[in-house]
Amino acid sequence: MSDGSTTNVLIVGVGGQGILLASEVLSKAALLAGFDVKKSEVHGMSQRGGEVNSHVRFGHKVFSPLIPTGQAHFLVAMEKLEALRWSFYLAPAGIMIVNDFRLDPASVASGKTTYPEDAIQRLARSYNRRLVVIDGPEKSVQAGDLRTMNTVVLGALSRFVDLPEEYWLEGLKEHVRKDLIEVNRRAFDLGRQAVLYKPSD
Repeated sequence: MSDGSTTNVLIVGVGGQGILLASEVLSKAALLAGFDVKKSEVHGMSQRGGEVNSHVRFGHKVFSPLIPTGQAHFLVAMEKLEALRWSFYLAPAGIMIVNDFRLDPASVASGKTTYPEDAIQRLARSYNRRLVVIDGPEKSVQAGDLRTMNTVVLGALSRFVDLPEEYWLEGLKEHVRKDLIEVNRRAFDLGRQAVLYKPSD
């Protein structure tokens, strides 16, 4: 899914959720497929639970790493509140993939904002069949390590992005510690299996 020349993927979440690892794996898969890839990362206060986002764009020729507002073909949120916060980036026919997981950002922890308990319901009302909710906590525990939630969500994304599965796995091998490759591979497979349908435009 893209505009015919460039595919735009925005990955968002909270510090410590592996957003940057996910963007590296996606970028590697796109490079192996022969695409020009541009990536931009904003770390924020990532070590304190602040927001982290990564723009990944790939195509035959990409001139800017930043996704324009309202033009993300895929919005991948590792945390529910971040999906709400960044939803304005999603293109009209874009797909939102959300990890059903709560991790209070700094603004909630400090009392500046409150956490919307109905985050998933609000997203469902707005995006209907363009919303894919992944139970990252359950699938990552099933894989053998709660820290692989990002890889579970990445596996779900791989069902929609037209890149060969082996390229994603090569990306994991390159960016994950050798002793964690197998558990991440299981998490990736579980994420792929968790996508029961492909949302229609």
